[in-house]
Amino acid sequence: MLGPTSIITPFVPEQGDGDHSRIIRYFSIPTIFRPPYRIGIPDIDPLLQYKLKHRDFEIIHAHSPFSAGQLARREAKERRIPLITTFHSKYKDDLETIISIKSIVNDQIKRIVDFYYAADHVWVPQESVALTLREYGYKGPYEVVENGIDMKPIDDIAPFRERGAIELGLQGSMPVGLYVGQHVLEKNLEFLIRAIPAIIEEVPDFRMVFVGRGYAKQQLQSLVAELGIDESVIFHEVVYDRELLRAIYARADLFLFPSLYDNAPLVVREAASMKTPSVLLAGSTASEVIQDGVNGYLAENSSDAFVARVVDAFREKEKRTKVAEAAQKSLCRTWEDVLGEVKERYLAILSKWA
Repeated sequence: MLGPTSIITPFVPEQGDGDHSRIIRYFSIPTIFRPPYRIGIPDIDPLLQYKLKHRDFEIIHAHSPFSAGQLARREAKERRIPLITTFHSKYKDDLETIISIKSIVNDQIKRIVDFYYAADHVWVPQESVALTLREYGYKGPYEVVENGIDMKPIDDIAPFRERGAIELGLQGSMPVGLYVGQHVLEKNLEFLIRAIPAIIEEVPDFRMVFVGRGYAKQQLQSLVAELGIDESVIFHEVVYDRELLRAIYARADLFLFPSLYDNAPLVVREAASMKTPSVLLAGSTASEVIQDGVNGYLAENSSDAFVARVVDAFREKEKRTKVAEAAQKSLCRTWEDVLGEVKERYLAILSKWA
């Protein structure tokens, strides 16, 4: 261990921290355009300033270029300690969704790039994510430090699969597709839903499960009704119970994730931990870790191609079992594994800094 670690993050309603005294939350307000996201405003939170004043830090690691990142930047500068930041998201896509004026979007991207230039070390979770950062205009150095998951690979998933079947009301042998994540249009969920009728034509007892929430959930539910596939689609609320979420992953046969928006989604690795391989779009940033037909499936970016890949995966049960095993072996790196690497990197940075 390096020593006590504090997590500084915006306040989120209904998010209990238990007895974790090292979690420091600061004032936030809900967003209008992207619920359930919230906007943190640390500068007007006097209690935050008091708590930070009485904490000793040797290193600061920021995971956002916005208010949290600016707070981290200021604290690192004042304390004269190193600032590390990890680039995760396609911020330009988010900005273009809510801002129609291109010049404003470009100005915000410039501010984001300036933040990464101001950091002492920039990390990305996989090589393909760095391409996005380069597209934004960042030309500085970076390091690849992979993400981990909190779900250790399970060899015997049968008990979990049974629990997931009961939770979803899918105790039969029907093939199940699963999506877990925000219900937002950026994640290509309309594409996924419009593909379902064609999948059902080839696999009549197919069921699709969506777990999560987001601003587009009602719109997506309306589309399901419009297509007449209500009986084949289940919308499940957000699952905070990690063991229950494991069970839902285990009940699925395929994790369907046609997102072009995500960089290095943890959900693909979480699904793999329960022997549920993913179907992604070839060329997407998220697909970098997938070898088609080896530890997952890749489809060209068209509805016909995606449907064909899903149908083939369902029909080739023996091969799908092998792909599932390979996905679990190749994609499931736990946070414990990651922390060992991060510790060594932190110590090296502190040594050079000293």
